[in-house]
Amino acid sequence: QVQLVESGGGLAEAGGSLTLSCAAARTKYETLAMGWYRQVPGHERDAVAIRSLDGNTYYGASVKGRFTISRDAAQNTVTLQMNNLVPEDTAVYSCYIKNFVEGLESESWGQGIQVTVSP
Repeated sequence: QVQLVESGGGLAEAGGSLTLSCAAARTKYETLAMGWYRQVPGHERDAVAIRSLDGNTYYGASVKGRFTISRDAAQNTVTLQMNNLVPEDTAVYSCYIKNFVEGLESESWGQGIQVTVSP
């Protein structure tokens, strides 16, 4: 497990913006991807945005065009800029990292940070 430190989030009004940041502890293992998941109580955790080592980016359908992920490989950090927020974006957002460890892919998630969007 890689230690992930999340910051940002909080409360915003619909149409507003929030920024989430995540810093991963430095390890000797190669980082294959970093990104964000979110979870609403009673539902499964869904991928929001993932940036892969090769530069490919995945966005969940509901956030395309509104959220932007960026990654600083040198600092091993990832940032999620969330614009034009809607109440349906309310969830616990968790930072995600996938590393190559001893020949295997290993995934880790942060503790999560609350994002609440009011109507």
